[in-house]
Amino acid sequence: MNVTLLTRDGERLDATHLRGPAGSDLCVVMAHSFAGSHRRSAFRRLAAELNRTASVVAFDFRGHGRSSGLSTGGEEEVHDLAAAVEFARAEGYAKVAAVGFSMGAACVIRLAAAHPDLLEAAVSISAPARWQYRGTTRMRLVQRLISTTPGRAVMRLATGTRLSSIPWNPATESPLDAVPRVAPTPLLLIHGDRDPYYPPETAHALKEAAGAPTFLWVEAAQSHAEAGTAPALMHRIARWLTESVTPAGST
Repeated sequence: MNVTLLTRDGERLDATHLRGPAGSDLCVVMAHSFAGSHRRSAFRRLAAELNRTASVVAFDFRGHGRSSGLSTGGEEEVHDLAAAVEFARAEGYAKVAAVGFSMGAACVIRLAAAHPDLLEAAVSISAPARWQYRGTTRMRLVQRLISTTPGRAVMRLATGTRLSSIPWNPATESPLDAVPRVAPTPLLLIHGDRDPYYPPETAHALKEAAGAPTFLWVEAAQSHAEAGTAPALMHRIARWLTESVTPAGST
């Protein structure tokens, strides 16, 4: 079912709500990567895999696809994720978790840190640790594109992503600074050992900074974000989420 989400700062987000199997009280909010979309085939395959065991809310961040506004590259997008979680709660789900990819993963960490009682579990896939990272060739290219007017025009033509020209606020909290406050929410960090944007050391730094309960899976031959995530991995994530939100001793 297609729905429209309204953020607290006035953006309207294109979203989809997929009801899960009968008897499931878990809803998983999925947050795509920068320049991604919940309507793309790779993302939809992953959502379908999660939907085997749980309800799913997937949406497009501001400045992406049919959503309103301009992308800020992760600075203001945490409000979009919050709107999706609030929608899931309003639909009556007793348990709400979030799975984010890259920029979406950074938003999952920041939201879970700001509101430790909002999510029953959180999954971060291919997350950055610090903003405006330039340690790889891919990220140096991304930073050049988003920081200039011609680069932003190229991004819009190539991906449809509409970027804000407002300079980045250096006071915006990084995932690395936020992650210690995610506990006691269970957090699963996942990173591919062939990620061309952020090396696996990024995930190790997040794991070291995080409080318990935090888990790290470094996946062999996996690349970046949703495009590099196989449905088989999403099946494992679904099992981890189910176990994480189920109280000990429950059946």
